[in-house]
Amino acid sequence: MAPRGATGAGSPPSGSQSRGGGEGMDRKLEQKSWIRKNMAMIAGGFVLIALLAWGWSGTTGGRKLNVELERLTLSEATFGPFQEMIPGTGNVEPRTTVFLDAVEGGRIEEIFVLEGELVERGQPILRLSNPQLQLSILDTETRRIEQNNRLEDTRFRVDQNNLNMQQQLTDMDYNIRRLRRENDRNTALFERQLISAAEFERTRDEYEYWVRRRDLTLRGYRADSIRQRIQIDQMEDAVRRMDENFVFVDQRLENLTLRAPFSGRLSQLNAELGELKTSGFRFGQIDILDGVKVKAAIDEFHITRVKSGQRVITNNIGGQEYEMIVRRVYPEVIASRFEIDLDFVGNEPPSIRRGQTVRFRLEMSDPSDAIVIPQGGFFQTTGGNWIYVVDESGEFAERRAIRLGRKNPDVYEVLEGLEPGETVVTSSYDTFNEADRLVFK
Repeated sequence: MAPRGATGAGSPPSGSQSRGGGEGMDRKLEQKSWIRKNMAMIAGGFVLIALLAWGWSGTTGGRKLNVELERLTLSEATFGPFQEMIPGTGNVEPRTTVFLDAVEGGRIEEIFVLEGELVERGQPILRLSNPQLQLSILDTETRRIEQNNRLEDTRFRVDQNNLNMQQQLTDMDYNIRRLRRENDRNTALFERQLISAAEFERTRDEYEYWVRRRDLTLRGYRADSIRQRIQIDQMEDAVRRMDENFVFVDQRLENLTLRAPFSGRLSQLNAELGELKTSGFRFGQIDILDGVKVKAAIDEFHITRVKSGQRVITNNIGGQEYEMIVRRVYPEVIASRFEIDLDFVGNEPPSIRRGQTVRFRLEMSDPSDAIVIPQGGFFQTTGGNWIYVVDESGEFAERRAIRLGRKNPDVYEVLEGLEPGETVVTSSYDTFNEADRLVFK
């Protein structure tokens, strides 16, 4: 006991050690542990407060967004006449256009008319040269002359043969008449036995010979005449075909001069002196001065609903709207669009020019009464499925589901969700982040 006490007398008591520096270090450790625990509690409290705040907002109107009223476009839902229309854009073209294509190829030797000038039907526009075609025409003309000469020679020989045959028949007829009379006399004399039998038989045989000879000659002449007639007919057909072919070849030579098929304005001419053009080359076109049309491209989505005779209203042209109708619908779809031709009803705009752009509205239905709202940027965000409706107090607008139907360039048809007289926000919703309520300030 003494040694242990002696040892304790030279150093501080054990109680004093526990209250010395060791005690201060224990307090610091306890302080850090308390901070950490409190930080976790504080964070959890914040999360709890945030959840409670979110839940409270959900039960008192959802997410809200303060917006400046001056930056919004407010429109009223109205009930009245509605007609479905689709907008379109077209270009003015001549109602009738005639293309100038080269029937024969060749080198351009002369140009008689300049682009943009008025031309009359049959007026020369340009002239081509084609040596090969000209040689072909000369060869055809030579063969045609030779065939005509052969035909004339055959006709001459036939006429000569006919003349000789007529001469022979005349001689035969003379001998037959002479020998008939002589035979008749000798027959009477022989019956009275005044001449010998030999003399009688000689005269009779000679008479019968000429009769048979004439018959055979006449039969041969008739057969030759038929053959000659067939030969001449064949030659005449050949000559006639050659004449027709020559007319065709001569027309080919005439086609080297390009002429205006109709009167009008030469709106295009692609030709330079000395150029070599092949058959079928398109030199240009002539616009017949019988009016204009508008050619437009429409989205293929509407191809089954666009028909000839549909009514079209233009946008202002010279301060006035004009009525048009669909004259022709082209069935081909190119790049997801099909083309239509439009004609003006009544007088055309006096200032209309070829190539001018015309904007129009194509009527897709008959007028009917419906609830409508003006078009606006809201559709790009909502797709027409919902819209902000202004409260009666005018202090805020709440999101509401709607259903839209048809449209025209100005308004949408509202099928469900709105009543006439209600005010909606139709401007863009891009910055609203689909908030449930817009609070005006």
